[in-house]
Parts: sequence; structure tokens; C-alpha cells
Amino acid sequence: MISARNAETRAIVTGGAQGIGFAVAEALVDEGCRALALVGRDEAKGARAAAALRAKGADVVFIGADISEVAQCQRVVAMAVEALGGVNALVNAAATSARGALTETDEALFDHVFATNVRGPFFLMQGVVRHLLEREAPGSIVNVLSVNIHCGQPFLAAYSASKGALATLTKNTANAYRTNRIRCNAVLPGWMDTEGEDMVQKKWHGASDGWLEKVEAKQPMGKLVKPRELAGLVTYMLSPESGVMTGALVDYDQNVPGIIGE
Repeated sequence: MISARNAETRAIVTGGAQGIGFAVAEALVDEGCRALALVGRDEAKGARAAAALRAKGADVVFIGADISEVAQCQRVVAMAVEALGGVNALVNAAATSARGALTETDEALFDHVFATNVRGPFFLMQGVVRHLLEREAPGSIVNVLSVNIHCGQPFLAAYSASKGALATLTKNTANAYRTNRIRCNAVLPGWMDTEGEDMVQKKWHGASDGWLEKVEAKQPMGKLVKPRELAGLVTYMLSPESGVMTGALVDYDQNVPGIIGE
């Protein structure tokens, strides 16, 4: 039996052409959502993703944009509202995990990471919240963060800091607009099995084909986080079924922060 818990959801999903974003978009459609705007930079991937979801019966548009630029964030919200007849949900899944330790990160890398991971989500949230306030309508936002907000690996200094900033923004937004029935929550996934992670491992860590199987064999539960599994939590947070839940930062990992040793 297919759930209809997101039948009234009209969503913008950034990073929607692949990985977490596409998994969330597909799960939304499977749960009854019939109006979606996917956002990304790769037009070809976006067209394929949109076509796949249209084949499931959804009204889907792909909006090509670089969310690190404020004007493009504003354009995304305006185009989504026009194309879908209004929106009531936003998933900020797009991000960069560019590597750099504190002593290795230059100004350009720092600015790129924060522009993509903080400034973009900030102005997308701003646009969606303004739209909801104008309509006096409820809505739901879910930000995809990372367990790295708890500390982060040394080579993820700027990335960890950016996700920590977005965590604070999540709680601030939840507090500011709760009486308007606009909810804002976040998921904090651990190490994930995505197309992007495969590229990262090969580009930054010299991994070869077969790295995933070797890594997963060493994990407590024998696998990395799968996008489809995480997507179910995101779609629950978006849906009316999550009730009054707002301001929550939910770890989604097999390793528990704070444990020292085994």
C-alpha cells in the first residue's frame, strides 16, 4: 500500500537530480506528492530525473541554478511558485563537501563552501517563508546537515563549520515562525553511499573501484547510509504526520557521537 501522507505537499528539492535529493523527490512522489521543483546545476541529469518522476504521475519541473548565488536562489523560488501554483515545502539537500583542514583552507575555498552550504539555503528559506507568510499558509522545511556538526574530521574544517551554521539557522527559523505553523527540521546523516561520495573518494582520497565494499564490511551495520533510507525520514518530517515537530536535529548514523573507544 502506497502512503498518501505527502499528497498535499508542493516542494522545492535542491540537489534533486541525484543522491539524497533525488531519493527524497522519488519518495515524495511515492507518498502522493504531485508537484515538485527539482533544482540543480546539471541540466542533463535534471531532465532525466524530472522525466523519471513524471512517469510516476507527478508534475515536475527542473530549474537549473547555482544556489551559491543569491539572485539564483530568488529565481528558483519565484519559478517554482509560478510553475507549481505555490509551494509549501523545501528540502535543502544540495551541498559541497570540498576538503580542507583549518591550515589548508584558503579564502576562496571557505567562501565557496559557505556560499553553497549556508548562504544558498538561507535565501531559499527566506523566499519560501516569505511566500508562506503572504499566503498565511503552513509549511515545512527540512535541511540536510551532517553528523560532522558535532566535530568533523580534520580535513572537513570549513564543511563542518558550514553545517554547524545551518544547524543554528534551522533552530532559529523553527523558533521564529512556529506561530505561523511553518516548521523547520534537519537530518544529520553519517557516511553515505551516493554518486557524489564515489567521486569524492576517488578524487580526494585516491580510492579505486571496489572501495565501497571494503568500507562497508568494516561498518557496525555492514553498510553506509543509503539515500532511500534517509529519504523516508525527510519525507516524514515534511508531512503533516510529523505534527508539531520543529527545530529538531536528528542524527542518522550507526556511530553514536560522544562514545570514546569501544
